[in-house]
Amino acid sequence: MRKQETNIKRRHPDLQSEVDQWDDIVFLNKAKVTIKGNITNAAIILLGKPESEAFLLPSIAKMSWILRNDQNIGQDYEHFGPPFLLNTSRLFGKIRNLKIRQMPGQSLFPLEIDKYDSYVIREALHNFIAHQDYELCGRINVVEYPDELLFTNLGRFIPKTVENVIKQDAPQEFYRNPWLASVMVNLNMIDTIGSGIKKMFLQQKSRFLPLPEYDLNEHEKVKVTIFGKILDANYTNVLINRSDLDLSMVMALDRIQKKQMVDKDIVNELRKKHLVEGRYPNVYVSSRIAKLTDDKSSYIKNRAFDNQHYKRLILSFIEEYGSASRQDINDLLMDKVSDALSEKQKLSKINNLIYEMSCKDNTISNTGSKRKSRWEKL
Repeated sequence: MRKQETNIKRRHPDLQSEVDQWDDIVFLNKAKVTIKGNITNAAIILLGKPESEAFLLPSIAKMSWILRNDQNIGQDYEHFGPPFLLNTSRLFGKIRNLKIRQMPGQSLFPLEIDKYDSYVIREALHNFIAHQDYELCGRINVVEYPDELLFTNLGRFIPKTVENVIKQDAPQEFYRNPWLASVMVNLNMIDTIGSGIKKMFLQQKSRFLPLPEYDLNEHEKVKVTIFGKILDANYTNVLINRSDLDLSMVMALDRIQKKQMVDKDIVNELRKKHLVEGRYPNVYVSSRIAKLTDDKSSYIKNRAFDNQHYKRLILSFIEEYGSASRQDINDLLMDKVSDALSEKQKLSKINNLIYEMSCKDNTISNTGSKRKSRWEKL
C-alpha cells in the first residue's frame, strides 16, 4: 500500500502532505478502489484474495502464462487469479527474457539487448486487464514461444484499428471497464493520456526490432505479438541508420518485412527515400543501407554528424579566410555531409545550416548580395 501511496503523491504533488494522513480505507476510497468503503469488482480483480474471485461469478478473473516450443507444444504453464496488482509481476517473472546477441547484416552495430522490453510487456498485459470483457468468462493469456510473446484477451478492440489509436494519440472516449481503468490509472498501472500503445511501438522502434503486431480478425478477441528477434536484417539496419524516420514510415516498413500489404502511395514514398525495392506489390526493404555499413570507411561516409559539427567547419573556414561565398561553403561540406543523402538533399541541408547560423544563431552575416553572397563572422 505504501508503494501505491507514493504513486498517488507522484501523480498529485499537491496532495503529498494530505496523503500521509490517509488510513487504508480513505486511501482506497480516494483511489476509487472502493466506494464509501464498499468493495467493487475492480477491488476484487486488482487487490482481492484468490478466493474472492468467487464474488465475480459467473465472470472470472484469470491470467495464464503458457510456455510453448517452436513446434507449438506446451512445455510449462501457470495460472494466476487475483490480486492482479501483484500477480502481473509474478507472471512477468515467468517470462525468460534472455539477451539478443546478433550482428544484423554484418553491421558494425552488434545488438546486445534484452529480448523483450519490460515496459512493452507490462503495458500490453495491463491494457489487456483494463479492456478484458470479463463477462465472456475467458482468460488473459501470455503464450511464450522461443522468440516471441503472444498476448490474447476477449472483447472487441474498441478503437477498431491500431492506426486509429496511434494517430489520435489521445485517451479513448469510451472504455469497456471505465471504473477498472480509472483505478488502474490511480494505481499507476496504465497512463491517463492514451499514449500507451504508441509508446510500445516507439520502444520497439528504438530497439531496432519488429513492431508489435495486432491481430483483430477473430470475433470478440484481440491478439498482440511482441517479437524478440530480428525478422529482416535490412529492416533493422534501416532503423539503425535512419533514426529520422517517423513512426508511420517505420510501421509501413514493418508491414513490408512481415509480407503484409501496404498502400501503393506509401510504397512510392518509401521508394523515393530509397528504403524499399522490388515491383509492387512484391516489395521488400532495401538492402542498400545494409551494404553501406559493411566496412568502417563506408559507415563514416554515410553517418550524419550533428549540425554543430558542420557549423564549426563553416566558422573555421571564415576565420581562416575572412569570408566565404556560398560556393565555398558548398565545396567545404558537400563531401562531408552524409552520402546517404542525394545531391539535392545535401544542398538543402547546407542551405538550412546557413539559415540557422544567420537568422537563429546570429554567428554569420551576408555582406554581399543575394546572388553573390559573402558570409562573414559576426
